[in-house]
Amino acid sequence: MPQSSMDSKQTSVSLETCDFERMMMSETNPPTGGDDLAATRKLQEAHRKIRGELSRIIVGQDAVIEEMLIALFAGGHCILEGVPGLAKTLMISSLSRCLSLSFNRIQFTPDLMPSDITGTEVIAEDRATGNRAFKFLPGPVFANIILADEINRTPPKTQAAMLEAMQERQVTVGGVRHTLEAPFFVLATQNPIEQEGTYPLPEAQQDRFMFKIYIGYPSYDEELEIATRTTTESDAKVETVLNASEILELQKLVRRVPAAPPVVRYALDLVRRTRPADPTAPEFVRRHVAWGAGPRAVQFLILGAKARAVLRGNYHVSTDDIRALAAPVLRHRVITNFAAQAEGYGSDRLTRDLLDQTDPHAGGLLQDDRVSRAVSG
Repeated sequence: MPQSSMDSKQTSVSLETCDFERMMMSETNPPTGGDDLAATRKLQEAHRKIRGELSRIIVGQDAVIEEMLIALFAGGHCILEGVPGLAKTLMISSLSRCLSLSFNRIQFTPDLMPSDITGTEVIAEDRATGNRAFKFLPGPVFANIILADEINRTPPKTQAAMLEAMQERQVTVGGVRHTLEAPFFVLATQNPIEQEGTYPLPEAQQDRFMFKIYIGYPSYDEELEIATRTTTESDAKVETVLNASEILELQKLVRRVPAAPPVVRYALDLVRRTRPADPTAPEFVRRHVAWGAGPRAVQFLILGAKARAVLRGNYHVSTDDIRALAAPVLRHRVITNFAAQAEGYGSDRLTRDLLDQTDPHAGGLLQDDRVSRAVSG
């Protein structure tokens, strides 16, 4: 067959499968109601305003901010990894002011105890009656947004207390449960330079984080602007865009965004191919991976894709949304072996190779009779 005919055929297949993806979405999910459409437009406008407000304070880091907002509206947590001095604390505190949320920064140290973050009970005396009773004093974890700074510098028991609060949205002190106020969003930072005297998070605990986000150095122009802004008289302030109750409603909206079954299957196929023992795993996965991603990876891929789709003005999830979030979802869940480490073959490179070899229009789409007829026609 001539090359031009082949290219035309491939283009036709791509267009047909994209149309079929939308058709399957409309057949398997009810149309979005009027209230949801209004809420979606509100979220898109809020996203635009938040980015504008943060740009008054933060120079660059657009991808980092985007992934943080996706995790926030999807109800997940993030690990941020980057060298000191890249405005992690400023970025997160500015975000909390944009959203009218309470913010606490916890500096994790080797001598930090679980009660230092969750709170403790003290004996308090009632001056009127003279009776004494235990009174709970909440710790810094009782806030909407938590910056867990250098979480890998504190012992495992303190890490476990923090991660329990993340997962259960509550802490238990003295046998009494204390519920954390929603929304609850944790951003834990790690310093990739100094590893002596640290307690690396176990893989099972890293799995509780939705994204692992790398923060890199700014570009030349961005660093020039940073130097100019921070060495002159500047008092930039951010305005409130959303409040806590609005964020909770928007988090519910994200879960109602429709995802066609082929898109869900694509996310599942992508995750399952990271497991060396899976029959569909490519040869380079079997050679370089010790442990693949678990079911949480599929859940977070789909939730994150729903949030990304809405923030970008779309009303359903596409495979492009899944592919865009594959790296931050998989990089802390795919554990490479010694051979990969010796070759410098990291999880990000593996994810790129996996995306190249996983056809977003294969699987459920091409197995459908309607697509087969469209392609053959």
